[in-house]
Amino acid sequence: MLLYQRPTSGHSYKARLLLSFLGIDYESVVITAKDGRNQVEDRYYDLNPRGQIPTLEDDGVVLWGSTAILVYLARRYDPSKSWLPEEPAQQAAVMQWMELAQNEVNGLFLSRAIQRFNYAGDLVAAQKAGNKALDILERRLSGNDWLAGRGPTIGDIACFPYAAVAHDNGFDLAARPAVRAWFSRIHRLPGFVPMPGMQELPSEGSVP
Repeated sequence: MLLYQRPTSGHSYKARLLLSFLGIDYESVVITAKDGRNQVEDRYYDLNPRGQIPTLEDDGVVLWGSTAILVYLARRYDPSKSWLPEEPAQQAAVMQWMELAQNEVNGLFLSRAIQRFNYAGDLVAAQKAGNKALDILERRLSGNDWLAGRGPTIGDIACFPYAAVAHDNGFDLAARPAVRAWFSRIHRLPGFVPMPGMQELPSEGSVP
């Protein structure tokens, strides 16, 4: 198994995190970036027509995009079917949070990319979307340990990375204790690995 990724990419981290939770060994190809653009050769577009990361190669299967990769790994390598349940209503509940990760949570990604990696974009609009995402997560996690169901799913993995480093990008987590408690629960899961920049993650009792 081969994963094209970058350590500082939250989208890449989603794939790395599930691979670690599932105990799957893989090889990594690091894709560098310059001025907000991935530095890839033309042949990379044969694997990923968007030229983005992550991309996964597994025994002849080639997939690009964190959402597709999370679904594939959960379906193929999780015998418990807990990361993506098979029951239709439970599966749909997980996919709702995957949808949030691609929309409002993307504001957290854009805020980080604009401020830290010279990514072109509207910072004010990104911060507005990011705050909305954190408010949605706070509301859901007040009284619920996980976003969908009784245990962690790929919905949690999809929303976690950029929320977990939001405090470094101007977002206030002081009034969002349920989100911080969720961070702590994810950190305690067997196989958890951090993303660069996550070492100073605020916990339930520590907010910068």
